[in-house]
Amino acid sequence: MLHTIRLKRSDDFKNVFENGRYLSNEYFVVYYFKNGLNYNRVGFSSSKRIGKKVRRNRAKRLLKEVYRINEENIKKGYDIVLIARDGIFEVDFYKLQETFILTLKRGNLIAD
Repeated sequence: MLHTIRLKRSDDFKNVFENGRYLSNEYFVVYYFKNGLNYNRVGFSSSKRIGKKVRRNRAKRLLKEVYRINEENIKKGYDIVLIARDGIFEVDFYKLQETFILTLKRGNLIAD
């Protein structure tokens, strides 16, 4: 079991947004940037468009769990930011997980 290293500083988030690439679908957006380290750092976000605190935190918890389950399959050396979209509540967890894997495959972030 890996220990997830979190992005916490706003400068780190800003660096990923400004210099990185992104992938999106109807449930979330993935920003990623090569960090030059031999491990991943990950951050989670949701905007106020999703709703009040309870809904935003639920959306982030869903993304954290999907990431945690698939963490071992993701290539190392990236800063990753996952941003929830409002559509995340319209899908069950297993479909969300399947969409997560397919989205990362599009960006070549899944290890072979």
